[in-house]
Amino acid sequence: MTVQTEIKPFSAWVKSVQSDIEAALGVLLPPATSTPHHLHAAMRYAALDGGKRVRPLLVYAAGDVFDAPEVLLARAGAAVEMIHVYSLVHDDMPCMDDDDLRRGKPTVHVKYDDATALLVGDALQTQAFAVLAAPFGGIDQRDQVVVRQLEMVRVLAQASGSLGMCGGQAIDLASVGLALTQAQLEQMHRLKTGALLRAAVFLGALSGKLPTPDEEKALDQYAAAIGLAFQVVDDILDVTADSATLGKTAGKDAADNKPTYVSILGMAQSVALAETLRLNAHAALTPFGERAGRLRAMADLIVQRKT
Repeated sequence: MTVQTEIKPFSAWVKSVQSDIEAALGVLLPPATSTPHHLHAAMRYAALDGGKRVRPLLVYAAGDVFDAPEVLLARAGAAVEMIHVYSLVHDDMPCMDDDDLRRGKPTVHVKYDDATALLVGDALQTQAFAVLAAPFGGIDQRDQVVVRQLEMVRVLAQASGSLGMCGGQAIDLASVGLALTQAQLEQMHRLKTGALLRAAVFLGALSGKLPTPDEEKALDQYAAAIGLAFQVVDDILDVTADSATLGKTAGKDAADNKPTYVSILGMAQSVALAETLRLNAHAALTPFGERAGRLRAMADLIVQRKT
């Protein structure tokens, strides 16, 4: 059965995917009963029971366009979520952003300790690639699946490394207290935030088939728009929402003297930019027609979210 056969209201679909990913993570993460118990318990603490699962939702939404089997989408969604969670664990550490709250509960270094938090991030990163590289059972056309798996590993690795998320975080740390231009801020966030969101979109597509060059271009344009929109909205919420609503410390960017869209553009222009990016994301999906309904709804969710 493919995701495309699931005809559900968007809110019901979101809850269904979130439930599927929670179950997949529960199976694909090492059990807390296996050695080393402490590390495995901390990995599960970080990854389970929390978060909006935006990246796995994008995996499933893109998979909907390309008729991807659910068994592949669950693997890909779990893998990209492991990379995301590892980045959050490291980002919250004292040597980075030094935060005490994530997803409404104590951060991993607070719940456990700094060394465990470092190892949790390392282990989640490698576990993500182990999940993607493992043989898929019960899937026809094995050779095509293997080719797509290799491309999925490449896409996720590039999005996670120095030319993606880690590179963006390095620029972020080096930019504290500096007056960045809007172009410089966009470059940072295309790497820090946008690269993994793009990877999620392409992992979903590759779970179904290899996209054509025209399809790749459309997906790239969509991912670029939602990647920037996600960060613009994050910057807005850091000013307008409280910690209880966000599940993380509100107002921390301003307190840490970090450049944001709000600090550069102001609130009104930031809100307008987010809406423009939402419309750009919709426009990019025109070649896919009605098949891209979930991806359009995800762009709306990213821009209109309150947490």
